[in-house]
Amino acid sequence: MSQITTHVLDTSRGLPAAGIPIVLSHWQAAEWIEIASGITNADGRVSDLLPASQRLSEGRYRLRFSLDGYFIEHQQSVFYPQVDIECNLSGEGEHYHIPLLLSPFGYSTYRGS
Repeated sequence: MSQITTHVLDTSRGLPAAGIPIVLSHWQAAEWIEIASGITNADGRVSDLLPASQRLSEGRYRLRFSLDGYFIEHQQSVFYPQVDIECNLSGEGEHYHIPLLLSPFGYSTYRGS
């Protein structure tokens, strides 16, 4: 399993959010460097963002969720075209599950298990 996983749920529809592009970047030398990307599956998950053998170093990371296409597909307003979630990783090889709960006019996240 990838060291970083995510799960996107559309709370306005009560369903997983499939087809959302996600980009994982690492903050290095005062700029974001893309290191992986994926698209949420039918269950709203991206569990293979990174190869299982890849371990991330300590530092600041960002998951960028591109939402405009998803909301347009479901004929909903696009108030938040993207969501960026930044977090600090310890570099100790821990697993990080970072869910996103979204609706057309709000979102929330937390560190899952």
